[in-house]
Amino acid sequence: MPSRRRRNRNRVLSCVGAASVGALLFFGAQSSIGSAAVLGRSSMTSSSGPPGAPPPETLTSMPRQTSQADLSFARRLLPNRRHSPPQLREDAVLLPDREVLVLSADPAVGNAMCVFQGGASSPARALGRLPGPGRHAYLCPLPGSEQPLQPPPMLLSASSYSSSAAPPATAPAPAADFHKLLNWNDSLVFDSAPVPGGDLLLFAKGTNHHQGVINTATSNIQCIYSKDSDGMVASSPATTSAQQVIRCPPPPAPLSSSNLHVTVALNGQEPLPSLATYTPQNTALPETRERKSICACTMVRNVAKFLPEWVRYHAAVGVEKFFLYDNASEDDLAGQVSGLNSAGIDISTVAWPWTKTQEAGLSHCAASNQPSCEWMAFMDVDEFIFSPNWNEVEKPSKSLLESVVSVDQEVGQIFLPCYDFGPSGQTAHPQEGVCQGYTCRLTRPERHKSLVRLDAVADSLANSVHHFTLKPGFQKMWTTLARINHYKYQAWTEFKSKFKRRVSAFVADWTDPVNLQSHDRAPGLGVDPVEPVGWAESFCELKDYTMKKLSEKWFGIGSGGRGATTAFNSNGDIAPSPSLP
Repeated sequence: MPSRRRRNRNRVLSCVGAASVGALLFFGAQSSIGSAAVLGRSSMTSSSGPPGAPPPETLTSMPRQTSQADLSFARRLLPNRRHSPPQLREDAVLLPDREVLVLSADPAVGNAMCVFQGGASSPARALGRLPGPGRHAYLCPLPGSEQPLQPPPMLLSASSYSSSAAPPATAPAPAADFHKLLNWNDSLVFDSAPVPGGDLLLFAKGTNHHQGVINTATSNIQCIYSKDSDGMVASSPATTSAQQVIRCPPPPAPLSSSNLHVTVALNGQEPLPSLATYTPQNTALPETRERKSICACTMVRNVAKFLPEWVRYHAAVGVEKFFLYDNASEDDLAGQVSGLNSAGIDISTVAWPWTKTQEAGLSHCAASNQPSCEWMAFMDVDEFIFSPNWNEVEKPSKSLLESVVSVDQEVGQIFLPCYDFGPSGQTAHPQEGVCQGYTCRLTRPERHKSLVRLDAVADSLANSVHHFTLKPGFQKMWTTLARINHYKYQAWTEFKSKFKRRVSAFVADWTDPVNLQSHDRAPGLGVDPVEPVGWAESFCELKDYTMKKLSEKWFGIGSGGRGATTAFNSNGDIAPSPSLP
């Protein structure tokens, strides 16, 4: 019997164990009942279902009675916390748009379902494994229109269904000592990352509220390490604190081999709720056979149709490795990445589901990849590094970007001016792709992006998305060898998708009536996602066909369209894509 109970317990992927006991019994009751929760797709292989997949199941309701025997059985499946000290972390977070992020130590097998207190359920969409805690993330719509009850949901997969218990008749309330569902709007330590030298980076909301400001009073910020069984076991002042990133010293040597929870306490206050962990085996970053000269890092959400053109182009001019921080995409990002990898391009995807944390994500990328990349280009998927001089080059080569970063060792950052392109008369995403479809831009550059020498990035990792703070002794410079073509104002059908939410922590959402003159906004657009009169011809001060001609010469007419592929031969040379009909 004990072994059977252990097997049943392992089948349940629980978020804090604070879900409805009745809900657990319901889904573990009979296969005929449990099958109602099985989705018509696999939530582990893609963020969206395959063509022809059935829609998610409708929300299900729970029966209203339970027996004492059923209640006793369910309690044996839930974690026993009666004698445990208060935890410093939680496993489920209520995000904007009434979605719940659920973290699980083990991946769900096949389909997954979130079961909420009160009897409702919703399908769980797999987002991947988080880089810091190493747990698997799932996103579940919050059922109903009422405010959520405080216990977080329980995550169930197809392997959780069992006929070992009769279905309950009611869903009892959880015990009083169960944890509450975290709210993303509150202060929270949401991720962690080990860095060379042994320090641990914590990514936190609510500690700093200004962009680029480095908090030197780190003595007021305590990094706290704890165990489930022992509570707090170590505490030390933070080393740096800037924006959403706090650098913590590693735990003392006797504890450095332990798996610990980590959080921070500000100014002697209660520790913040935390999802962060310290895992010893991750503190020594893997050695790489060869440090890449130039890498690229970007944060993405639903950009799958733009990705091949952007990746193929930059791989051809010298980017050797791509890091995509996936902000809960719902399109075929995984499929596009797989195809590009198969074509010989090195791409890694990092699950980063946190809302409005672009600066933190770029800090994570800079710190985590310092051992494997010398230079990192930080830019968006609608931004292309370009030089008019490259039009004289018959075919692309990695030497093009190498010439841009061939600078003195004390140069730690190279600025590239951004030229913003307009819709160029397009009313839909151009079939031939971005570079060949948008050919009209503003005359003067509006912003800049950067190529950053990762060894030169300051310990604080402070950045404004466009550039990083550097260590003392390193310099920054502007280059005349290249620029950024920023295809910012695309056809309205594409541009309006940006209105849902901005990714920067310090840039107002489009619908917020603040900073209306900011360069981060579209001049004259306002705060409503309504197409302005004459949008297709807006932001057109200068016709610029240089990038269009270059793309056609290197890759073929229409090579930026959807479905185009790229192959590389044994020498690393790019083969042109077939033209669209």
